[in-house]
Parts: sequence; C-alpha cells; structure tokens
Amino acid sequence: MQVTPEMVRELRERTNAGIMDCKKALAESGGDMQRAIDMLRKKGLAIAASKAGRRAAEGVIASYIHHGDKVGVLVEVNCETDFVARNADFREFVKTVTLQIASATPAFLSPEEVPADVLEREKEIIRAQVKGKPEGVVEKIVQGKLGKFHETCCLLEQPSVRPEHDGRKIKDLLTDLVARLGENIVIRRFTRYQLGG
Repeated sequence: MQVTPEMVRELRERTNAGIMDCKKALAESGGDMQRAIDMLRKKGLAIAASKAGRRAAEGVIASYIHHGDKVGVLVEVNCETDFVARNADFREFVKTVTLQIASATPAFLSPEEVPADVLEREKEIIRAQVKGKPEGVVEKIVQGKLGKFHETCCLLEQPSVRPEHDGRKIKDLLTDLVARLGENIVIRRFTRYQLGG
C-alpha cells in the first residue's frame, strides 16, 4: 500500500512521533494506522527503557494553584539537561502533571511507593467484600481490585484528566515524552495542599 503524506500527517498528529518514524511505521504496517501506532508505542517503550538508568538532575519545580485558591500543587520533574528543561513539550508535560495532581488527588507516585501496611489493609477490605468465594477466585479478584486501587491513588497509574489524552495513563505520557526528547525524565516528588485538609 502507498503511504501518503496525509497518512503520515495523521499518524504524526496522533502520536507526536517524528516524520521519518511515522513513514517507516506506516510502510512496515502496510498502511494500517492502528498497527503503526502500536509499533511507535513499542519503540517508545524500548527507547524509554534504555534511558531509564541515566542520571536526571536538571528539570523544574513547578507549582499550580487551582481556581479559588483552595488547592495547590508543587512537583519536581527531572531531566538530564537544561536544554530539555526549557523544551515546550517538557513544560507541557509538567503542566499536565500539576493539573493531574490537583484534580485526581494521588497519594503516591507509583505502586512501589505504597506502604506495605496500606496495601495489606486494602487487601483485607477486598477479601471481606468477596468473603465466601473460592480461595483461587478471591486472589484473582484481590489482584484485579488492587490494580484499580493503584489507578486511584498512584499518579503514574492514573488516566490523564485532560480530554485530549483519551484516558492514557500518566506513565504512558511520560514514556512517550522520553522517547520523543531522548532523555531520561523522572517525576521525582510532589506535594498537594488542600485548604483545611
């Protein structure tokens, strides 16, 4: 199938990948748009994994105060160079993160940061809800509901609140950004303040 400039433009708009990467993905997928998107996302994951070990000591500390001055957010997002810290895509991602924290109220950055006692208490609650079911079934339900719990309380697991991201998780947006900018990027820490909270 012939890869047209319109197809390349559409894929670029949907993925923010480079023109040559879009052309190559469309050619390899035989013009199948969804397969091309999947290929670009897999490539992004591979690139992000290769950058993960690199030191990220530059970046920004950003703040956001929600309308009405009732909620405030401070977040530190690191990258490898000052050049990327000034990049418009990097800044837009940081803005997305601050809005996410203000809107979705995450308590932890990732599932690995959830304290063991909080996780155990959540498991006990879930087991009590499904009491009487066979043990094998209970454990599957517990694991499934823990995934939902992490989506609720862990920033990286949360679907983005911004409508233009179509419910993609923050960790996927971060992976795409790493692939696009070619540097390790890390959300280091955040604090959310709520008046009277």
